[in-house]
Amino acid sequence: MAQTETAWSEWRAHWPVVVAAMLGFSFASLAPASLGLFIEPLSAQFGWKRAQIALGLTLYAVFAVPLSPLAGALVDRRGSRGIAIAGMALTICAFAGFSLANGSVSQWLGLWLFYAIVALLIKSTVWTAAVSRLFSASRGLSLAVVFCGTAISQTLAPLLARWLIDDYGWRNAFLSLAIGWGGIAFILVVFFFFDTRGRGDEKRLHAEKSSIVRPVLEGLSFKEALQSAPLRKVALATVLTCTLMGGLILHQVPILAERGLSRETAAFLAASAGFASLFGKLCTGWLYDRSQSGWIGGVSLCLPALACSLLLQRSPSFALLVCGMLVVGYASGAQLQLTTYLTSRYAGLRHFGKIFGVMASLMAFGVGVGPVIAGSVFDHFGSYALLLRSGIPVGLLCGALVARLGPYPEFRES
Repeated sequence: MAQTETAWSEWRAHWPVVVAAMLGFSFASLAPASLGLFIEPLSAQFGWKRAQIALGLTLYAVFAVPLSPLAGALVDRRGSRGIAIAGMALTICAFAGFSLANGSVSQWLGLWLFYAIVALLIKSTVWTAAVSRLFSASRGLSLAVVFCGTAISQTLAPLLARWLIDDYGWRNAFLSLAIGWGGIAFILVVFFFFDTRGRGDEKRLHAEKSSIVRPVLEGLSFKEALQSAPLRKVALATVLTCTLMGGLILHQVPILAERGLSRETAAFLAASAGFASLFGKLCTGWLYDRSQSGWIGGVSLCLPALACSLLLQRSPSFALLVCGMLVVGYASGAQLQLTTYLTSRYAGLRHFGKIFGVMASLMAFGVGVGPVIAGSVFDHFGSYALLLRSGIPVGLLCGALVARLGPYPEFRES
């Protein structure tokens, strides 16, 4: 009962921070969520191969791998608010810059290079570090709500992108998404996103909720985290799952089109996967707040294997395709949630920004490499069948890695 009251007090005091973080993170997830709808018009106008178009996400991953831990260390030192505001403004400009593509692959990659650098400032570390410091009793659910930002992107981005591209062209689609979506998120971040270092926030927090005493948790050092067996398993499962899911999500519309669906129907199913992702995040966060059983993560990371099996069927029915996309969505939502939550529990919060920065770099690597692998598979074989077959053992392996991580360590409180 006391934990329930504490969780409610945390939400009553800090729900605007969670909502602002959710919308900010939704914009950070917009590029990979919407790029799949731009593949066909870009390929038709410039003659680019699908792997070349997806190469921009790989470039993003190349920069994210070494720089994400540095961004996390900056968050640990300076706090999240200022970094988030600057990052939002710059990323809006970078996303709008995609509308300037002129047919040169080098110029396209140059636009992605700028995006890769500035988008580091609004990666998941910025939002999760702030929320993790403000929530303890309800940390799992609060992080789940933040990560609903990706579900919002996966749900709305395919529908909005298809409508904007079909009615106004791909250039105006890039501009509209950047200014409209990014502008709304930027306003919310400016007015409502704070952490324990924002605008003298330590005193403000004590004044708002003096009845709650939150100890400052210790945790592993960065070197200890690198040597931690549970964190190594989480890291390996993360990079493998993100590589698989990155390819499936970016190419989900072409995959469904290969199964005989129209572009409009495929975009609708992609949006339904985003809705399932929302449920996956909330359900996983709710379960982790009530249990530390390994089956939660094990089952969640095995789901991509089931999705690949469903999508791999010959002449699948529409109902089977719907089920496959719902499983893809749920799995993508659960994966991000459990990586963040397990990192906070097995590493602690003392160096959470830096340690989770490594996890974020692995996620970015997978999201960047997966679409190129998927595109290369199609370019070479004319089908996504090999990608779907490979996803079955990968999903089962990832589920096995996190199923038996063991109890959470007890860190000293100060």
